[in-house]
Amino acid sequence: MGWSIPIVRIAGIQLRIHITFLLLIGWLGLGYYNSGGSAAAASGIIFILLLFLCVVLHEFGHAIAAKAFGINTPDITLLPIGGVARLERMPEEPKQELIIAIAGPLVNVVIALSLLLVIGGRTDVDPRAMVSDDMLANLLRINVWLLLFNLLPAFPMDGGRVLRALLATRLSYARATQVAATVGQAFAFIFGFIGLFSNPFLIFIALFVYIGASQEAAVAQMRDITRRLPVSSAMVRDFRSLPIDATLEEAADALIATSQHDFPVLDQSGGVAGVLTRHDLISALRKNDPAIRVGDVMRRDIPVVTTGTPFNEAFRIMQENNLPAVPVLDGMKRLVGLLTPENVTELMMIHSALPRRRVS
Repeated sequence: MGWSIPIVRIAGIQLRIHITFLLLIGWLGLGYYNSGGSAAAASGIIFILLLFLCVVLHEFGHAIAAKAFGINTPDITLLPIGGVARLERMPEEPKQELIIAIAGPLVNVVIALSLLLVIGGRTDVDPRAMVSDDMLANLLRINVWLLLFNLLPAFPMDGGRVLRALLATRLSYARATQVAATVGQAFAFIFGFIGLFSNPFLIFIALFVYIGASQEAAVAQMRDITRRLPVSSAMVRDFRSLPIDATLEEAADALIATSQHDFPVLDQSGGVAGVLTRHDLISALRKNDPAIRVGDVMRRDIPVVTTGTPFNEAFRIMQENNLPAVPVLDGMKRLVGLLTPENVTELMMIHSALPRRRVS
C-alpha cells in the first residue's frame, strides 16, 4: 500500500504503518497536550498505541486463520480507520472465508474478556500508574465496540465477508459478492448520512466501505469472467525482451523507445532468466556504474505460465509473487507473451462492454 512505512516483520508478515496513522497520533497527542499538558499527552498516546495493538492482534487473527488454509499474508498495514491484512489470495471455499473472517472479531472477544479479568482482579492501583484502570476500562469498551462494528454486514468489513461466505453456499461467488457489496454500499450511505449530522469521522468510514465494496465486486467479477479464459486471450504479444548481458544503457533505451515498463530477460539459450522492472532499472542507473549489467539487477526465480494456463490461475500467481509481469511460454517453452496488470484491466473493460454491445 502506498504511503506506508515498514516497521517490523513478525512471523514472516511485514507490519506497516500508514503515514496518515502517524499524523493521527500526532494530532491526538497535541489535543491531549492542549487539554492537560505533557502527562495527558503521554497517557493519550499510550492509549492509542494500546488500541492499535488490539487492531494488530485482530488482523493477525485473520492471518493465522488464513495460514491454516495455506494462504499467506504478505503484510498488515495500520490505517487511521483500523488495520488491513493483505492475503496473497482469497479462499476458494465459503467455509474457509467464513472462518478467516470470524477469526478477527474472535480476537477482540478474547481481548475484552482478558481486560475484564484484569480490571476485576486489580486492587490498590497507584493513580500514577502508566496504564490505569480507567484506561483499561476504556480499552475494554472500545474492543466491544470494534467487535460489534466489525460484525455489521457492511462489505468489505468482517461482517460483510461473513455475509458473502453464507451467500456463496447458495449463490455463485460473483453473485454473492455483488449482493454483499450492495449491502455494504447501503451501509456506507447510512454512515455518511449520520456523519453529516454527528461525527464527521463516519464520513471517512463511509468512503472506505463504499470504495472497498466496489473494488471487491470488481475483483469477483473478474474471477468469474477469467475462469473460462486461457492466458493467451489476454497476454501481450508485441513486446521487447533483453539479453542477460545487456547494458543498463541498452535497457534504458528500450524503456524510452517502447511503452513497456518491465522486460523479460533471456539467457544465452533463449530461456527466461528473469524480469527487469522499471523500478530496479532506475535504481541501478543511479549507481552510475558501467559494469552493472541487466543480469545483475533483474528479478530472478520468476514463475512462468503457458498459453493454456487458465487466466485466473495466472492472475493468482501474479498476486502471490507480487509480480509486475508474468512471462508466457508456448508448448515449445519459447517466450511468446507477457501478462501484466494492464492486461487484466483491459480484459475486464472489454468483457464489461460486450453485453451492452450485443444488446445494441
